[in-house]
Amino acid sequence: MTAIPETPVIGRFAPSPTGALHSGSLVAAVASYLMARQSGGQWLVRMDDLDTLRQIAGMADDILRTLETFDLFWDGAVSFQSKHLQEYQHYFDELKRTGSLYPCGCSRKEIARSASAPHLDDDCIPYPGSCRGGIKSDTNIRSWRVRVPDDAICFNDLRKGQICQHLPTVCGDFALRRGDGEFAYQLAVVVDDYLTGVTQVVRGEDLLASTPRQIFLQRLLGFRQPEYCHVPLVTDPDGAKLSKRDHLISHQLGSVNGQEQDLLLAVLRFLGQQPPQELVGYSCGTILEWGIAHFKPITHTVQSGTLPF
Repeated sequence: MTAIPETPVIGRFAPSPTGALHSGSLVAAVASYLMARQSGGQWLVRMDDLDTLRQIAGMADDILRTLETFDLFWDGAVSFQSKHLQEYQHYFDELKRTGSLYPCGCSRKEIARSASAPHLDDDCIPYPGSCRGGIKSDTNIRSWRVRVPDDAICFNDLRKGQICQHLPTVCGDFALRRGDGEFAYQLAVVVDDYLTGVTQVVRGEDLLASTPRQIFLQRLLGFRQPEYCHVPLVTDPDGAKLSKRDHLISHQLGSVNGQEQDLLLAVLRFLGQQPPQELVGYSCGTILEWGIAHFKPITHTVQSGTLPF
């Protein structure tokens, strides 16, 4: 049994309402829930709904109903990024005041032409710093970028161990706000976690590459750094990451006749846990109680793969 942390953590699950919850997101939700509850802490839910163009009506409610189906009940009210724009503006202005930001007139196509290649571990095209010294007077502002240091950002991931990333090589000065005023995910998630007191972030391994950017912003703003755990990804049989259309839980539940308990047990096994056979047939709430009492650290030996269900 895992030693219970001395201080109860505040964990969170932050899906985007751009589609129904798929099995990979359920894995992250279960892991974050159990790790927070095992410490006697809180588990928060936030809708990362800044990407208004890709949102689908009704998906936020669908995601919440799916969580409730598995007895994954959260603390407090669900928060929405779209309601925190004033807070993002406040901290954006603070970074601007301290000289950490500068306007950029480069288009994505121009940046792609100047870069040798995107970083293999991320979808980020490294920005070459073309506007660091000033933007041309006749150029429209396409984004506001934060100046990154010429050193490595390192942190200890609870599953992956020591992670170090050289920001100039991987992403360069990255954007915090578009020219039209829309805030970037990197700033929003850092501010949200700070405002809600999140001390532990458990999420999919696909977000590992962006974590050093968020830690850099936390340090720049004087925020406390949460601890991080990036869980393995659920993949298709060919090893590719699931898309928003794959393994949709609310659709699956309609075809498995109430076998959400079996899916929850499969998720626990995927995370390297060993739920006893005696739990088969019990409610999701009972299975989660077992998980809280017996959850073991997710080590680097637990790898991404298909979810056998």
